Amino acid sequence: MRRSPVYRVAVAHDISASAPSTPATPARALLPLVLPALVVGVGASLLLVGVSSLAEALQHVLWNNLPDALGVGRYSVLWMLVVLTGTGILAGLVVWKVPGHAGPDPAMTGLDAPVMPPVVLPGLLIATALTLAGGPSLGPENPIIAVNVGLAFWLGHRLVPALPGATWPMLAEAATIGALFGTPVAAALVISEALAGRQVRGKLWDNVFAPLVAAAAGALTATLVAHPSFDLHLPPFSRPGWSDLLACVVIASLAALLGMCAVYAFPYVHGAFFRLRHPLLILPAGGLVLGLLGALGGQLTLFKGLDEVAELAHDPDGWSAGQFAGMAVVKLAALLVAASSGFRGGRIFPAVFVGSAFGLAAHALIPGVDPSVGVSAGVLGILLAITRQGWVSLFTAAVLVASPAILSLLCIASLPAWLLVTGRPQMQLKEDGSAVR
Repeated sequence: MRRSPVYRVAVAHDISASAPSTPATPARALLPLVLPALVVGVGASLLLVGVSSLAEALQHVLWNNLPDALGVGRYSVLWMLVVLTGTGILAGLVVWKVPGHAGPDPAMTGLDAPVMPPVVLPGLLIATALTLAGGPSLGPENPIIAVNVGLAFWLGHRLVPALPGATWPMLAEAATIGALFGTPVAAALVISEALAGRQVRGKLWDNVFAPLVAAAAGALTATLVAHPSFDLHLPPFSRPGWSDLLACVVIASLAALLGMCAVYAFPYVHGAFFRLRHPLLILPAGGLVLGLLGALGGQLTLFKGLDEVAELAHDPDGWSAGQFAGMAVVKLAALLVAASSGFRGGRIFPAVFVGSAFGLAAHALIPGVDPSVGVSAGVLGILLAITRQGWVSLFTAAVLVASPAILSLLCIASLPAWLLVTGRPQMQLKEDGSAVR
């Protein structure tokens, strides 16, 4: 006799309910992880804050003090070309001459950084500071995670050899993400997503316990020292309606398609730059193109983009739909060029600018689109395409608006946007130059 699908589901549920559960890790095994996690959390956060502060000071010199002393416009076309090309020359010298060559080609790495030997890390830090100060459209996340992972593994393995080696990279990654976002929630989501694809022992919360301690320590340290904030202070959004749902779904899907344009172009742009073969040619060429893009899009399309997003959000009606869309396209092109030409940096923060400008373009084009809905949906779609990190994309889009009412809309909008990007090439390359899938 054939059984109905409902019967089979009920039987499967009964079997799974009667199956033995995964044993929990005893507290005595977790307690020794607390102190290392706290130390890694504080150390990783201080390194991030230190590099960011150094880069901000250098940025002030390059874009304020020097042009004022020379009598040149701070963000004139000439000065953009000079500074961005010069940044490419300096970064190229670091990649060419400094021991370790500032790590592997960033086009072939992601947030889950490999453990690099200590000799690589100083050059990577210098190259990252130059990128953050000089104007290329990249953020600090990928290289700072890589440096913290390398330091934590190297020091931890020597000072606490009893801990498994895989513990240190996970602590460092969680701590850095917590410091970047000013909250351990983002790190918990990333770690949970990473663990879902691995064979792990014990309960989920047993596995995320130590990383969550490190993330909390990193977030609290960054909050006390640097006061990071992602809230754009957009007009308050309270009760969603059907029009908001439609707008959120459409904008997120269109933003994902826009991001996929850059993803598909990534191997070709990377191949074009690396035909120059030498870092002292590749990076200056990338800097020159970025200078031209900066001249086209204006000063708001320079740098990692977080401060510039706040300026856009401060006046959602201050630009036309065409201007917002133009900035989104130019910033996405700048992100593509910077990531393809060897500059050391991450892609999350500039992608946030792209998504925000795209969402505000929708608001300017159709005033009925709430700016909070437009920004959060645009950021969600772009990040899904660029990072393929579902939880990070959803979290970042939600935290920019700081309104619980937006979460339900974003969760629904993430579904069609995810269908547009999943299974397709990612913005990361294999050793042979082809895209990771």
